[in-house]
Amino acid sequence: MEENSVEVMNMALKKGRNESTILVYVASNGDDTWSGRMPEPNVDGTDGPFATLHHAVEAIRQIKQLQGGELKQPVTIFVRSGTYFLKSPLVLTPDDSGSADYPVTFTAYRRERPIISGGRRITGWKHETIEGKRLWAVEIPEVKEGKCFFRQLWVNGQRRIRARHPNKGYLRVAEVPDTTTRWNEGQTCFRFYEDDLKAWSTVTDGEVVVMNRWVESRLPIASVDESERLIAFSKRSVFQLDPGDLYYVEHVFELLDAPGEWFLDRGKGVLYYYPLPSEDMQTVETIAPVLAQLIRLEGQPQTSRFVEHLIFRGLGFANTEWYYPEGFHAEWPKSDVGGFPQAAFGVPGMVYGEGIRHCVFDDCIFTHLGNYAVELTRGCQHNRISGCAVFDLGAGGVKIGEPSIRGDNVEQSHSNKVVDCHIHDGGLIFHSSVAVWIGQSFNNCVAYNHIHDFYYTGISVGWTWGYGQSLAASNIVEFNHVHHIGVRADGDGPILSDMGGVYTLGIQPGTCIRFNLFHDIAGLRYGGWGIYFDEGSTYIKAENNIVIRTTHGGFHQHYGRENTLRNNIFALGRDTQIQRTRLEQHISFTFERNIVYWREGSLLTGNFSDFNFIFDYNLYWRIGGLEVRFTSLSWQEWRAQGMDRNSLNADPLFIAPESNDFRLKPSSPTFKLGFQPIDLHRVGPRKVDKSFKEARPQFARVKA
Repeated sequence: MEENSVEVMNMALKKGRNESTILVYVASNGDDTWSGRMPEPNVDGTDGPFATLHHAVEAIRQIKQLQGGELKQPVTIFVRSGTYFLKSPLVLTPDDSGSADYPVTFTAYRRERPIISGGRRITGWKHETIEGKRLWAVEIPEVKEGKCFFRQLWVNGQRRIRARHPNKGYLRVAEVPDTTTRWNEGQTCFRFYEDDLKAWSTVTDGEVVVMNRWVESRLPIASVDESERLIAFSKRSVFQLDPGDLYYVEHVFELLDAPGEWFLDRGKGVLYYYPLPSEDMQTVETIAPVLAQLIRLEGQPQTSRFVEHLIFRGLGFANTEWYYPEGFHAEWPKSDVGGFPQAAFGVPGMVYGEGIRHCVFDDCIFTHLGNYAVELTRGCQHNRISGCAVFDLGAGGVKIGEPSIRGDNVEQSHSNKVVDCHIHDGGLIFHSSVAVWIGQSFNNCVAYNHIHDFYYTGISVGWTWGYGQSLAASNIVEFNHVHHIGVRADGDGPILSDMGGVYTLGIQPGTCIRFNLFHDIAGLRYGGWGIYFDEGSTYIKAENNIVIRTTHGGFHQHYGRENTLRNNIFALGRDTQIQRTRLEQHISFTFERNIVYWREGSLLTGNFSDFNFIFDYNLYWRIGGLEVRFTSLSWQEWRAQGMDRNSLNADPLFIAPESNDFRLKPSSPTFKLGFQPIDLHRVGPRKVDKSFKEARPQFARVKA
């Protein structure tokens, strides 16, 4: 910190010791040699706000030193409007903490919306015509020198895509030569259909993104043999590929054939862009990412030194990118692969927290990211992400916890909240990402969020496959509106399988999923489920949820123990309504006081032959009064096995299901069964502003 700045801050602090809050200002027209005690420069230009957040943090550190190492007053750092391009992440340590009485707040000034960016502006565009294509081009020397490379580009605040084939939709794998590979080992080549691919001159600059099961693999192209119709890669796919798997190719110059596409020539250090009609690159703002992370909160939980009582409010965070570092190895399978085995969990957060407690991100915007937005890892406890808009994401929204189990409570992550957020349009690079991921972590709350437009799962809870040790427990998922999972609202997808509006793993006593609205969930080959209890899911309750329009069922339990599904509505599944996969020697679940309402497909599918489950007090109605069958059993045969003895086969009398209004008429027979009306007027973010208002459902009325 400049000596003059320190002295001015010291003098100002001495004069204002009785002030209730220490105020520091940062502005795009500021200067780091000034005091930072004024919101704008003075008349003669000798004092005013700081220019950077880094310097503001240094000022707070100086204040703490002047106060004997502990804050004696709250601190507020006001950030004025403008875009702040960081050269390095803002790193905050336990020494930067506030306290419960004297928090440190980073906040937008009044109603301004500052943006903290991890990118850089690209300028100096010129017209260039290549192979008949009229393009814009700009030299970026750092690319040619091997100092940087990027895979995202934003023009006037809109994401642009790398040169892609096909421009829309997907190709399909024709054949996999190696059929001896085990399903979880992956492969380095496949055969394509004739004329789908060519041995383009820049083909080795490109990648194939292939979707298989529930993951994507991003595979750098090593070669293309047109005569053999064989494409080979320098990385292995996550899992064994199958004929019919979807894929696309990106970042080959010859594929630069549609407005809005771009290609970065690593050898020449030139960025080429195919403009939209009337788009003048000399006047638009073009931003490419430089940093992977903007905020790093680095506590030391192993020594009980935490980053505490920091508040970030009203700030925007944008323009980051993460990609596989040199020599990257996924944890499983144990080989050099082009992806992650589930949920893209290894992609870090733009905001990274380790050992943080009582920190808040409120009313912030996270957008134009190549990774997850926020990651709370080891020893993160009692933090809150509230009222935030999280969108245009290369990966997912929020990650809480870790894949591994920490034995020491001080290093475990728990009691965090994600509430009142709008999380949407994610998985744009890492398609298997999720909106909210909770790993080995307990006592968390995911509530009142609006989540939509992800290619994979909406909310994922737990990270133990089977009945082994699990740290996930007492997690609450409530009052969320989750829709267009697997398939996007614009019709793109499904491209993956095996997903859910909410997805669980492992033993989780106390975990409850309640008062959520799930709809429009689609899997490709299988597995577009609303509520999905996967391997070992145990002691979980799902109550008072509404699930509408799924491709493979409103509820699926792969295997698990003593779960409870009570007072839910499962409506309009395409292939089936309820699925149970594995036979087990214990009660799988209790299914009672639910309404199941459908037109096509089966009521039950999977394995129900052992009757190690409980069904009762339910109402079933196949539209038109068609026969209800329980796998191969008639209603009478099913009841003879002790199932549904107090249940009904009757029209539930929804008010207007054809218009997505699933409220019940007063004369509904469901009330005789003890069914309680599901009041969803509180579903979705409680802070109703322009960005949330259109998506907020009224009771059980859902926009189509």
